[in-house]
Amino acid sequence: MNVKDFYFDLPQELIAQDPLEDRASSRLLVLDRETGEVTHRKFRDILGYLNPGDCLVINDTKVIPARLIGSREGTNAKIEVLLLKRRENDIWETLVKPGKKAKPGTVIHFGDGLLKGTVIDVVEEGNRLIQFSYDGIFEEILDRLGQMPLPPYITHQLQDKNRYQTVYAKHEGSAAAPTAGLHFTKELLQEIEDKGVKLAHVTLHVGLGTFRPVKVENVLDHHMHSEFYMVEESEAEKINQTKRDGGRVICVGTTSCRTIESASDENGILKAGSGWTDIFIYPGYQFKILDCLITNFHLPESTLVMLVSALAGREHVLAAYEEAVKEQGLDDVGYPQTEVVEVGKEGFTFKALVSVRPEVKLGQYKGLTAPKAEPAVTDGDIENELKPYITRATRLVSVDREAQNGDTAVIDFEGFDNGVAFEGGKGENYSLELGSGSFVPGFEEQIVGLKAGDE
Repeated sequence: MNVKDFYFDLPQELIAQDPLEDRASSRLLVLDRETGEVTHRKFRDILGYLNPGDCLVINDTKVIPARLIGSREGTNAKIEVLLLKRRENDIWETLVKPGKKAKPGTVIHFGDGLLKGTVIDVVEEGNRLIQFSYDGIFEEILDRLGQMPLPPYITHQLQDKNRYQTVYAKHEGSAAAPTAGLHFTKELLQEIEDKGVKLAHVTLHVGLGTFRPVKVENVLDHHMHSEFYMVEESEAEKINQTKRDGGRVICVGTTSCRTIESASDENGILKAGSGWTDIFIYPGYQFKILDCLITNFHLPESTLVMLVSALAGREHVLAAYEEAVKEQGLDDVGYPQTEVVEVGKEGFTFKALVSVRPEVKLGQYKGLTAPKAEPAVTDGDIENELKPYITRATRLVSVDREAQNGDTAVIDFEGFDNGVAFEGGKGENYSLELGSGSFVPGFEEQIVGLKAGDE
């Protein structure tokens, strides 16, 4: 399978650079994967394609401001660092540009000394391991100095960081947004639930693996980077119950798809738990649990367009992309009013009246004032806001005794099903809080009482 099989012409001017004020007003192309038929709608019309009893799977990861601009100690040369994967002892796996200026031992300063990073190793694909030192809370410093890590094809500066978050973002850890979810509003999600569609939350922290370009000619030679995922027991049950009841499982985005496909067994049963996945889905893959997919348009020759092609067929997907490129021009509002003019043996003629968005010119707005609302903040509100920062600022100290509930154990693990290791069930240097109930049921209890080095 050649990477060129997934090429299509994408004019750069068609890549949206700025988010719409109304998330749900984006344009929507609906592709019937059986027939290849396409329909042009607005995203809020997605409600009409969902049925009572369906389950919408959303990725509730939250993007961190993972892009840092610093200067190299000694030369003040500019260095850009993208945080990819957090390890222990304030060490992060990172992508550094330019890499040649970041050899082991290189010291990088950020924010006039607020944050300092030392390159300690070069790992797979040229990524750098950087150990950070600072005074205070790392997340607060990152929020102050970091920028949202927009994809390279987005050249405009993001004015509001929240526009690169989904409205349901919860668990911090992604280096990029699960962008298919950006089109949902809280109101639209409520309408979907009111219709009888279940919402199931999963978490996959999006890393470099999702977006790394395919640099090999043979698709099968491409290696995906691993990304961390979590599936709670209650959410797995929602999805499994949907399948048992004959409903459809509809993933919002390729990250949700890759999560449930990684965590499902060969019988299509989704297993609760957490781990790392490097699943690579391309044509020929047999989906175990996914029925439908809501996804953004993707770049030519990307692993993401390969995943969509695995679901809907390469020919259908590329034909739909070609249709989307050609279908441009009028910025229409609502539905056209149509009138049949003539019906003949060879076909028919009709007229369509289309309402388009008017050109808006700003009036006089300078000098306008508005009353400032004084928020009422209680001690309880402050305490609730501080709790996650206090938790994240807690430093782990290695102790030589038996593990107890409340301890954080750093473990290596590998899962087996009937004696056979299963995909995505292996992890190293994984930090697990004992007693949190966040891992496979019954696993944490087995760790209690063990010492370092025990198996």
